[in-house]
Amino acid sequence: MHITQHTDYALRVLLHVGSNPSRRVTIAEIAERFDISRSHLMKVVNQLVRDGILDGQRGKGGGLSLAVPAAKIRVGDVVRRMEPGLELVECFGTSGRCLLNPGCKLKKALKEALDAFLKVLDGYTLEDLLDNPATVRTLRLVAVPAR
Repeated sequence: MHITQHTDYALRVLLHVGSNPSRRVTIAEIAERFDISRSHLMKVVNQLVRDGILDGQRGKGGGLSLAVPAAKIRVGDVVRRMEPGLELVECFGTSGRCLLNPGCKLKKALKEALDAFLKVLDGYTLEDLLDNPATVRTLRLVAVPAR
């Protein structure tokens, strides 16, 4: 299975924001911490805000915080939201072109694999991922920017 860079960045953003529950985190801070372009990060953050996962406040004292508790953010849900066209093969897509249909059993096997992948991710919440003190320490290594 392979997730896109967009989804990878979304998960990093959520981990970083979730590891700093007592303060708002800025996009600049996340961009610097993970060496991600701000413009790309803005697209990711905007989607997370639109989806109600993050709360974004503009202006002085603004930044990002979780809009819902980390225990309610399922990793599988985040992947589905960030990867709306998650397809393993072309025949999963809207065009559905496949010369082997209707007798192809590969599509069924790959669909089961994708479902299993997402089911495993559904078993983890952001809180589960932040339940490792070493991870949280690493994520908090960023100095809080002066305001």
